[in-house]
Amino acid sequence: MPMNELGAHIELKRPDCVLAYDVSHGELNVDVAPANIAGFVEFLRTDATCRFSTLVDITAVDYPDRAKRFDVVYHFLSMYQNHRIRLRVSVREDEMLPSITSVHPSANWFEREVFDMFGIIFSGHPDLRRILTDYGFRGHPLRKDFPTTGYTEVRYDETAKRVVYEPVKLVQEYRQFDFMSPWEGAHYILPGDEKKEEAK
Repeated sequence: MPMNELGAHIELKRPDCVLAYDVSHGELNVDVAPANIAGFVEFLRTDATCRFSTLVDITAVDYPDRAKRFDVVYHFLSMYQNHRIRLRVSVREDEMLPSITSVHPSANWFEREVFDMFGIIFSGHPDLRRILTDYGFRGHPLRKDFPTTGYTEVRYDETAKRVVYEPVKLVQEYRQFDFMSPWEGAHYILPGDEKKEEAK
């Protein structure tokens, strides 16, 4: 089934959830109202035309200047129909989003990661706590207003044979990139490789 037809079918069946849809790069993108996200995901999983049974990923995008600051993005795959779908749910910074762990148990760690990195709270999640950062960590590292300095790095020091805490310092050179090609013996010039010729 063509993606436009699939989008029209989903919008017709669930007008309470679908705000808009479009097709780009051969994939269907659907903007979804946050209130009934779990019910909508259940519909996508069980509907005979859709059968999006595999949750591939959940992530988020931060737009600090918008009233609805975050887009939570869900990627699903239908191995039966060989289709992919992307759901976008816009939420405010202080808004909770219902968990979909009751429909896809694999969403558990994905939602924990989004919570840890962006601070988005998933209501009804069975164990919503940080998953990538350390206990007691303050802030959410993938927010665009998260500072790159002033925080503490925790690492194991082999010499001291213990965990040590050090302030994080990113020097300006860290932000300067050299785009020389890592491929040796290539018989073509990639953007940035002209630096190598100039250096000779």
